Parts: sequence; C-alpha cells; structure tokens
Amino acid sequence: MRINKIYSLSFLLLVLLISCNENSNKKESTNVVSVDSLLLIRYHKLLDFPVDSVAFPRSYNTKTKEVFKVASSDWTSGFYPGNLWQLYKLTGDEAFKTKAKAWTAFMEKEKTNGGTHDMGFKMYCSYGEGYEVNGIEKYKEVLLESATTLATRYNEKVGSLRSWDFNKDIWEFPVIIDNMMNLELLFEATKISGDSTFHKIAVQHANTTLKNHFREDNSSVHVVVYDTISGQVKDKVTHQGFNDNSAWARGQAWGIYGFTMCYRYTKNVLYLEQAEKSAAFYLNHDNLPEDGIPYWDFNDPKIPNVVKDVSAATITASALVELSSYTNDTSYLDYADKVLNILKSEEYILSSEIEAPFILDHSTGNWPKKDEMDEPIVYGDYYFLELILRSEKI
Repeated sequence: MRINKIYSLSFLLLVLLISCNENSNKKESTNVVSVDSLLLIRYHKLLDFPVDSVAFPRSYNTKTKEVFKVASSDWTSGFYPGNLWQLYKLTGDEAFKTKAKAWTAFMEKEKTNGGTHDMGFKMYCSYGEGYEVNGIEKYKEVLLESATTLATRYNEKVGSLRSWDFNKDIWEFPVIIDNMMNLELLFEATKISGDSTFHKIAVQHANTTLKNHFREDNSSVHVVVYDTISGQVKDKVTHQGFNDNSAWARGQAWGIYGFTMCYRYTKNVLYLEQAEKSAAFYLNHDNLPEDGIPYWDFNDPKIPNVVKDVSAATITASALVELSSYTNDTSYLDYADKVLNILKSEEYILSSEIEAPFILDHSTGNWPKKDEMDEPIVYGDYYFLELILRSEKI
C-alpha cells in the first residue's frame, strides 16, 4: 500500500515499531506489521549513510561488517542514488528526494566517461530516475550527453556496443549479455531528443545479441567475442558463470529484462518472443528452487549446496511484471508475487541491527573470483524496489 505523503517516514517507523513490540509475544516469527517495520528500518538506513562523492555503497561484507564503497566510475555507482529516488516514489518522504539529489549530482562527471559501456546502469539508474521524478532540464541534458558518450562504443561492422576494454589481447571485441540493460538510456535519449540515431544503435545491438547470444535451449551465453574486421563471432565464453556452457543466473535475468524492455520501445515481436523463451528456460529449470530464488548458476554441479543470488531473482521478477502486461501468461505474475513475498521475510531482509545502507541479503556478485559472495549488493535492492513499484501499478 502506498504510504500517504503527508506522513513522515520517521513517524511511520515509530508507529510500526510500537506495533511490532505489541506483537512480540505472538508465536509467529513474521507478520505483516513486523515485516513492514523491518523494511522501513532498512529504508531509513539508506538515509543515515553519510554523503560522500567518492564512496558510493556497493555491497556489505557480513563477515567483516564493512561496507564496500566505490567511486562514481564503478558500474554499480548509479544504483544507490536510484534506490533513493525509488524510495521517494514509494514513500513520498522528501528526505529521500533530498539525499537522491545530492548523490545524483556526484554522478554528473561520468557523462563523458567513454571508457565503459555501463552508462545506462550508471546514468539512467541515477539521472533517469531523477528525471522521471523532477523533469529537470539539467537532468535531461546529462542523459543526452551520457547517451552520446555511450554511442561512441558502437562498432558498425559488428553491429554492437563494445562491452569491456580489458583483456584486449584475448577478446578483440567482447559483448556481454549485461549490455542489453544499457540500451534503455539510448531509447530514452531518442524519446527526449527526437534524434533517432540512439534508437537505431540500440535496435541493432539488440538484433546482434538476439542472433548470437542464445543457445538452442534459450539460455544465454555471457560473453560473445567478435572480429572487428569481418564482424563474425570468434568465441563464446563466460567471465562470471560456472563455465562457458553454463547458465549464469544473473545473465539469464539480464536477457529476460533486456528483451522485455526492448519490446516496450520497439514493439518488435521477435524481442517479445525471446523474452518469453528466456523466461521459460528460467522458470521451468529443474534447478530453480521452490522459493524462486535461483542458485548463482543453474549448472553448478554442487547444487543445492551452493550460494543463491537474490539480485537475479529481483531483476527477473521485475522484468516479468512488465512482460505479463504484454502477454496472457499468468505464471509471470505468479513468480513475481512469490519472489516479492519470500524477500519480504526475515530470511532475506537484513537485520535491523546492521548499520549498512542495504535492504536485502544473499546476492552473489562474482563467484569465480569469490567476490561479493552471499552478501547484500546494491543492485539487488534496486530491482527489488522497482519490483515493488511495478507491482503496485497492477
């Protein structure tokens, strides 16, 4: 239920905490009041985090009790201001809006950073969210310059935006499935500017990905490497999955979300069909747990004795809410509801005692490097909040 904007978050937090205490003698470990109060406590932790232009919160190490902070150049930097904007939309509390503006301003210098493909993650999740709320001309200008910068990574011969710049001696022109998410910035740039160049690049990138990134079972390859002279595929590998032939859970989520989003802007039925095929692979997989929260890779041979990835679940669930609006498949909403309900539980919401600006636990960042394993990660929260907002609109 949307919180009435005349109430402050602090007042609601106090009321819910009192209600929670009154129910403390009940046998149930979780009830609507206690879960809502716990969520509000977690939301408030985002407000408490000190503003720092070079210390965007990315994840929280539950063992060392430390927040891992990054500069604005990191691919995850835009999610934290995005979370604040979404919390403002959820609660109407001006404190979130004020903090969101402050953190978003620190992102502006990234609008000309052409050394990364992650302009959508960084700039659309921050300035894009802010522009939706405020409609500020300045935000629009930043978004357009960011899209212009992203477009410089497009290779006409390959028909794609280049993903990473590292490993150049091995990967001539790598394109990762994650890159589908950055197309939203290009589509929006055309909407707000009227310049079709951005839209055309996004469409061509989506077409190239559609052609080369999916296996016969509709699972997604993580990295496709291209030859810049011929434009042909040189290799198909993984960087974050179990092996080159496995289905890395978050990669599957990026594909479902990315092609659903592309259908929104183009109404190309091929994109809709791929989103549905990818969703079918994910939802019907034998290794998808009963609670809907996937293991970090669908093909890890040690399942079920491996970590899960909440971020893959929130990305997928948010995408399926949108996908349901284009189809008559009720299983999409069933999955989204299941994920939303399980994540709104004490098993997944961080304890109220943890002083860290995160909401959910049990995401997995990079298993091969044993980095950010089974921890709160900022993008897991971002798509969780988006899932709540999208579910409210149904």
